[in-house]
Amino acid sequence: MERRLVVDSSTTEKYLRVASMSIAFYDYFLTLPAEWRFYRSQSSIYHLSLACVLFILIRYVSIMTIVVSNYGYFSISFTQQACQRYYLVPPIFKVVQTMISQVILGVRTFNIARRDRRIGIALLLLYLFSVSAEWFAVLFHGTPAVVDGNCTSANSGKVLSTWFYYLAVMLYDVVMVTVSTMHLLRYNPLSSRIEQLIRVLIYDGIGYFIALSVSNVLNLILYHTTNIETQSAGASIGYAVTWIMSQRILINIRGMSEPDTQRLENVIVARPTITAQKKAMSGLRSHFESKSHSKGSRSSRNPADAEFKPTSPRNSNDVELDIRVRVEHSVVVDYMDESEHSSPWGAPAVK
Repeated sequence: MERRLVVDSSTTEKYLRVASMSIAFYDYFLTLPAEWRFYRSQSSIYHLSLACVLFILIRYVSIMTIVVSNYGYFSISFTQQACQRYYLVPPIFKVVQTMISQVILGVRTFNIARRDRRIGIALLLLYLFSVSAEWFAVLFHGTPAVVDGNCTSANSGKVLSTWFYYLAVMLYDVVMVTVSTMHLLRYNPLSSRIEQLIRVLIYDGIGYFIALSVSNVLNLILYHTTNIETQSAGASIGYAVTWIMSQRILINIRGMSEPDTQRLENVIVARPTITAQKKAMSGLRSHFESKSHSKGSRSSRNPADAEFKPTSPRNSNDVELDIRVRVEHSVVVDYMDESEHSSPWGAPAVK
């Protein structure tokens, strides 16, 4: 009876691994057009934005993580000595993948919180604490497990510490999603497009948290048991879910922050100050008045050029919570509080 349960659990793990790989690589091919758009939006291959770098890292580090993990599991030629040299490779890639995913979530939260310095310091400290706990849980008390020629990392000592890795990840996700959602709910958008952007950001954060929590709880439960043959059954699911949800955040942010060139729009993301309203209205008025007085004249200089010159140009990959006024596809006003700095998502590009 016990032998039959072991066989059933091993078969279930194989199905879970194959299913997770299939879903992950299907999503990879599905998002190839989005990856191409990321590359096309960069000014130079030597000046990639932070969003593009994170997108590349989460995709290809995740592929390596899935490959090395499933190679060790599906192999039939590992000896105990060979597994001793290999068993830590998949967990190391797992931590690196998680670190990249947490950077994506952390930068997203920092931007949504309007890059508040105190919040930024708190998020950085939380990130460092979480990463330290993850490395400790993965590197200590792990042992190589060889079953029928495969090689996996198991937690078979008196102290089961690997499950603590998933607990640290879940706590980090809870804090990030809570902080970002609270700040998003405070905004009072006066544009339907920005209202949609805020809604997408909220849904992305909650969706990310739910999907990751399900896989993390599954792995937490499995690694909390002493059966070394079933501990890594949900590992591949965690890799796939982390990959898919993290890159979806970047894809959705980039898609929503791209300017719509098909229509005239006035976009107000956050509550503007009186000075901001005056600057925007003054710029619009100067633009239309200059058109009426100097129509057809090439020598006269449009006074709106100076009024509408962006004080801080933005990249289309950036996530900005500021004011942007676009007039007839040719004039753009970017307003930003003096306390704000350039977006951490990427280097600014001149419009």
